[in-house]
Amino acid sequence: MTVLAAVAVIGLIADPRTVTGLLLWSKPLKFALSITIYAVTLSWLIGQLQRGRRLAWWAGTVSAVLLLVEMIIIVGAALAGTTSHFNVATPFATTMWAIMATSIAVVWVAALVVAVLLMRARLGDRARTLAIRAGVVIAVIGMGLGYLMTGPTAEQLDDFQGIAGAHTVGLADGGPGLPILGWSTVAGDLRIPHFVGMHALQLLPLAAVLFELLARRMPRLQSSAVRARLLGVLIALYAGVLVLLTGQALAGQSIVRPDATTLTIAVTLYALAAVAATIILARQPRRGVL
Repeated sequence: MTVLAAVAVIGLIADPRTVTGLLLWSKPLKFALSITIYAVTLSWLIGQLQRGRRLAWWAGTVSAVLLLVEMIIIVGAALAGTTSHFNVATPFATTMWAIMATSIAVVWVAALVVAVLLMRARLGDRARTLAIRAGVVIAVIGMGLGYLMTGPTAEQLDDFQGIAGAHTVGLADGGPGLPILGWSTVAGDLRIPHFVGMHALQLLPLAAVLFELLARRMPRLQSSAVRARLLGVLIALYAGVLVLLTGQALAGQSIVRPDATTLTIAVTLYALAAVAATIILARQPRRGVL
């Protein structure tokens, strides 16, 4: 994966071509980084298991192989100057896209297997256990959101151009987007909830670790019960934001141009989370609760 990431970096520097409005090699680079982060995290999670580790190892190994296959196809498409995702313009492109879709479906099932095993595992104190379990569940949901992109749009059905599927809602793929990420600034973009959901796998356990580090300076956080309650608030906020981002994307609404309803819901979510966290921190700890 490191080699493929290096190839993508060289491509970004040396190849000025674009596909759907983005530099041709930006997708291979982003996928290489994302897959690497996912693989490292999955390996760490499997290492936390006491039971079912062999099954989890096989799930992780199958995931690694299939993600490598996907990455090779993405790089191959870039070398050919075309797109890998949703490409059914030729029999070969259709076959490659079918392989990618099947691979991701199997990777999703493998992630679900690991998630089920983690639900039954002892993962440390209450706070860390909650963060890991919630992170993997939300990540599995986030991965599943990717399937919302795979169906052909009405415009594609009316005027078939060899592409069946899109991440942009309301306009064709390839319009103005955020720097680096490429998320649409003029329409809905399903990549956003897909990304946010998947990376709960890293962010929620990291939040648990951060609370543990802060506990060295904040006596109130030395209680595992308090940290677990705070993480519960964070998890609820994260899930709420994921639902909001999904609805916003499906409504064809740009991430940088939310309407009044979206803003109101977002402000309400964050306000409720802030109030809940304040109440948790303000409560006097009960004796004997650690």
